[in-house]
Amino acid sequence: MRTFRLLASAALALSLCGAPLKASAQSFNDAQRGEIQKIMKDYLLQHPEILEEVSAELQKRQAAAEAEKHKAAVSANADLIFKSSRGVTIGNKDGDVTFVEFFDYNCGYCKRAMEDMVTIMKADPKLKVVLKEFPVLGPGSVEAAQVAVAVRMQDPTGKKYLDFHQKLLGGRGQADKARSLAAAKEAGLDMAKIEKDMASPEVRATIEENFKLAESMGMNGTPSYVIGDQVVIGAVGVDALKEKINVARCGKATCS
Repeated sequence: MRTFRLLASAALALSLCGAPLKASAQSFNDAQRGEIQKIMKDYLLQHPEILEEVSAELQKRQAAAEAEKHKAAVSANADLIFKSSRGVTIGNKDGDVTFVEFFDYNCGYCKRAMEDMVTIMKADPKLKVVLKEFPVLGPGSVEAAQVAVAVRMQDPTGKKYLDFHQKLLGGRGQADKARSLAAAKEAGLDMAKIEKDMASPEVRATIEENFKLAESMGMNGTPSYVIGDQVVIGAVGVDALKEKINVARCGKATCS
């Protein structure tokens, strides 16, 4: 019975993956094929847990393939992801792990992600954090990103940018040009320079660079992260992010 179960699982897996079974099918006549199909159907109805096993294995393999794809994309774009002058660097600029976040100022999940990032950064003095504007949620998001890039252009330390970032992302209402400028003013930035820099080619180039990077890594929403050679999609929470950081740092979910 165990042998048949394995054969049934294998056959089901092949059928789910669209693999051709022509060679095997040609060995049986119509009556034999019909009997085999009936036996398999009856067995699967009696043991539906096989479907769960096959589905779990398929998901495992797909996740592994996706992780390898992400690693290749990160490797191919490593300089732009981790070292581009168009990213905002905060935390430990000489940190042993770089935590890159792609965000949108109108993303509700990014508000929670911001709190996660600040919590992790305060607890991990060896962490380098890079923020990248990824305005995917409409015109207001693009306007906010344009102001944010202009803020970065006059604040190489990232300190005022982080203040601006927290004020805008942590505030209420739709982020747009007006709200973004108000946040910049509250953070003590030179508003005349902000208005001037917003019209510079650097703003457009920064946003285009971030979109190209996100596309190359299969990111279709915010927040998204690159941590070491891992790509993480979604607001997965502090614990999951810490595990990714540890994997990048020591190869394990928990570093001693």
